Amino acid sequence: MTDNEDIEISTLAERPDLAGRIYELNDTWPEFIARDLIGYALLARVPEEFPQYCVVATAGDRVVARGFSVPFNASLEGREEMPDRGWDQVLAWAFDDLRRGRPVTTASALEITIDADHLGRGLSSRMLAAMREAVGRQGLGALVAPVRPTAKHLRPRLPMAAYLSEVRDDGLPTDPWLRVHVKAGGTIEKAAPASMTVSGTLAEWRRWTGLPFDQDGETEVPGALVPAHCDTRHDRVSYVEPNVWVRHPLRP
Repeated sequence: MTDNEDIEISTLAERPDLAGRIYELNDTWPEFIARDLIGYALLARVPEEFPQYCVVATAGDRVVARGFSVPFNASLEGREEMPDRGWDQVLAWAFDDLRRGRPVTTASALEITIDADHLGRGLSSRMLAAMREAVGRQGLGALVAPVRPTAKHLRPRLPMAAYLSEVRDDGLPTDPWLRVHVKAGGTIEKAAPASMTVSGTLAEWRRWTGLPFDQDGETEVPGALVPAHCDTRHDRVSYVEPNVWVRHPLRP
């Protein structure tokens, strides 16, 4: 294994040669996550349009982690830094602002993905630090993040508010990924109750998960933070994922 000291982290603006290799990772994302329609339409364009906000880690000639963030204008009427629709909303706002040439006021993280062989070795905290630094270099005062708590899928029926109230004896969150953010200087602000939405037919969800989806009502799905809702009469399964807004103030 390669030690973290041998890993180099750069922005894609600094290493455009890596743009075509950032999906070489052996990641652990559930398949249904990639079926979020806004993400399906826009996420792949983020490295091309916002390379200065994206970070990539390499170990020798191998890509071992990637991190995406996007800038957007949170000061327009009807907007805020941390909307209830979380991940979907900030991604849509970022591309709307890009198209219209608007000034940006803040940036939102979208993902930090670590190769499975490098999990549990502190690389996620280094990637978060690199993303904070990259955003700060653009002159923005804050990085916000609709965080997907990594252990929440183990307790899908627990309300997110209750999950957020659970802390260790040292006062840090029990959730490992939230704990990384807090240790890095982030503040947990609130839940984003409808951060991502994935809707599909019974057949699609069966293909994505291997589950039967043959009964109406809530269905627990491996990797999902809350149960999905199955409606056999209308051939529809809907999943609305809550995330957690964390705010990282940055030095001017």
